[in-house]
Amino acid sequence: MSSELSAAKDKTLFTPGPLTTSLPVKLAMLHDAGSWHWEFNGKVAAIREQLLSLAGVSRATGWEAIPLQGSGTFGVEAVFQTGVPPTGKVVVLSNGAYGERMVLMLRHARIAHTVLRTSEDTPNDPVALDALLCDDPTVTHVAVVHCETTTGLVNPIDAIGRVVRRHGRTYVVDAMSSFGAYPIDFEACGIDYLISSANKCIEGVPGFCFVICRSDVLAATDGWARSLSLNLLDQLKGFQKNGQFRYTPPTHSILAFEQALAELASEGGIAGRAARYQANHQTLLEGMRRLGLRSYLPPDVQGHIITSFLYPAHPRFDWPEFYRRVAEKGFLLYPGKISQADTFRVGNIGRLFPNDLRAVVQAIGEALEEMGVVIHTLPLPVRDGRGEGRAEGLSYRESRLA
Repeated sequence: MSSELSAAKDKTLFTPGPLTTSLPVKLAMLHDAGSWHWEFNGKVAAIREQLLSLAGVSRATGWEAIPLQGSGTFGVEAVFQTGVPPTGKVVVLSNGAYGERMVLMLRHARIAHTVLRTSEDTPNDPVALDALLCDDPTVTHVAVVHCETTTGLVNPIDAIGRVVRRHGRTYVVDAMSSFGAYPIDFEACGIDYLISSANKCIEGVPGFCFVICRSDVLAATDGWARSLSLNLLDQLKGFQKNGQFRYTPPTHSILAFEQALAELASEGGIAGRAARYQANHQTLLEGMRRLGLRSYLPPDVQGHIITSFLYPAHPRFDWPEFYRRVAEKGFLLYPGKISQADTFRVGNIGRLFPNDLRAVVQAIGEALEEMGVVIHTLPLPVRDGRGEGRAEGLSYRESRLA
């Protein structure tokens, strides 16, 4: 595959989704589908089976894949609205904007909850979770974001899952920006609900999310739902009854997703896609370092989905102007979302290849030069024997913020 087909004449998207998609995925949407017709229902059924296969689980072993209209946020909220009993309580492990969005969902649904926070550059803490669950027997659910795209940090869902399983609680994983690009062992992690979206690492287009969950866990929620349209169990019952969405389905997004799944398979599945994204990420890091730009996260917690870069410490740097200049060269970056530092983000996912990352780095360098932003390149940080970062006498954090 080459990068020539990655963007056609559109601007290339270096975002966490929606993404730059392949030409065949775009072309798949040039058809109309009858939402009640057996051909479309057959495609939905096949996609549900493919999602289970991609997850390494099956209906025979007690799992279901349930597409739901709306963005990934709709899927996470559907799990809370449906899956938490009236007297339930959720612990949210949060270290970014998407963990905090879970908190907002629970607040609006008037579901009892508590929040276990770590800083935006620090993974969720399984030890602290263990202590909390020991002290609070009223907790029924634990919710975590796998890849927190606020920063690009990847949380340890396996270690967290072992704690959740040991305490016999229900485990909810927001894998929006990881499913399809990170191997996830559902059984080893003890996952009960996993939520992802069509327009992330499977490289489809926006329109629906999906929930992969244990059949018995979902079946036990009958009568709990607080919402009509976000009732996940009723959505499953609709598929079981006639193969249809309960309400108007995202037909064109489904057609695009069918093609996107075929492309994922031809690339070598999750392992093949992860390898490309890792190559993209490494190419990006090397190029940005040559420009003197530093990533926010230390490498041991940085994922290969999206990377946050600190603003250059220069009086002439202005994010809106910088964004506009890079966009005029054909590349769309993503604003930062970190409260602790001024950053912007560059995504590595979508129909992108290392040459695309080299091109955006060149555009970034040209934009900075045009703005008169001169960066004094710092030596690359190295890890010392204690696992701490250092760079010519500076701590790793100091070298990043210099």
